[in-house]
Amino acid sequence: MVGAACARELAVAGRRVLLVERGPTLGAAWSAAAGMLAPQIETEPEAPLFDLGIAGRERYVTLASELLEGTGLDIGLWGSGIANVATDDKTATVLRSRVALQRQHGHLCDWLDAGEVRVRWPQLGPTCGALWAPREATLDPNHLVRAMLLDAQRRGATLVQDEIVALECDDGRVTGVRGREHYMAPDVILAVGAWSGRLDGLPRPLAVEPVRGQMATAPWPTGMPPGVFYHNHGYMLYREGVAIMGSTMEYVGFRPQVTEDGLASIIEKVRPLHPGLSRSAITRSWAGLRPVSPDGLPIIGPEPRLRGLWYATGHGRNGILLAGITGVIVRELLEHAPPREDIQLFRPERFWDW
Repeated sequence: MVGAACARELAVAGRRVLLVERGPTLGAAWSAAAGMLAPQIETEPEAPLFDLGIAGRERYVTLASELLEGTGLDIGLWGSGIANVATDDKTATVLRSRVALQRQHGHLCDWLDAGEVRVRWPQLGPTCGALWAPREATLDPNHLVRAMLLDAQRRGATLVQDEIVALECDDGRVTGVRGREHYMAPDVILAVGAWSGRLDGLPRPLAVEPVRGQMATAPWPTGMPPGVFYHNHGYMLYREGVAIMGSTMEYVGFRPQVTEDGLASIIEKVRPLHPGLSRSAITRSWAGLRPVSPDGLPIIGPEPRLRGLWYATGHGRNGILLAGITGVIVRELLEHAPPREDIQLFRPERFWDW
């Protein structure tokens, strides 16, 4: 996902681009994602990822149009807002405070009391109100990746399928990468998700760890209009007639399997949003491996110890949200232009400053 976004941006800028894809990979985070663009729901205005998340969400407003015009593919951008539902007074108090804080920072955010929630979505279970973020959105990750790859190729990028196993270097500079074949290049962008740290030839250990996220689908509640709802770190969103539900955060290594405990956790989080939900209602389930760094922030920028190596990884559960804007940032870095977003917190060497 992030690699496709970087390839497209660089191709748009007129650079020669070779995108090496592993092909279908069990556990790839993007293929298992729900596709939510929800920085106002998931982070606070003062959190390190909030501003980048807002920029990421807004990037898709223009990117969706560009991709549709260039490829004819619709990425399924649905920007009708997301509700974070409170089912107890304590959560309602926290969410009310978040509404006030976001308004102070100039963001559109409202509080819906229990009666307003019931009028809008009578099929939801009992609530104490909801934070309503009207600019939050969703998209279809599979459509997005397909469109970005197609547009990158349309603009001159070359796509090959191979599994890169090592960097190739000489005299402190990257000279290419090696898989089944050798690929020469003066600049290499490392965007391999949870597998980013497994390449030979890295100048130092790369602090990215796989974190499993399980997902499931069930029939959308009868009579409920399409929407996206959060509750207790879980969510339910409408897509093509079904409810997509998630998710878990599990440190289990490279094991993208679905488990009964994981599905039970999802049902527990989502049942207040979908009162009729039970294990028997689940129609499909799957899992993906998110690339998570020790501080939960992405790793974006140049490797100081190896010229020509650039990182674009570690996006965790925000890979879809941040993919488009990460592509823009990487293009700006390779053009030696000041990035429009502040990326000091995401610099690769932050884990080794000592």
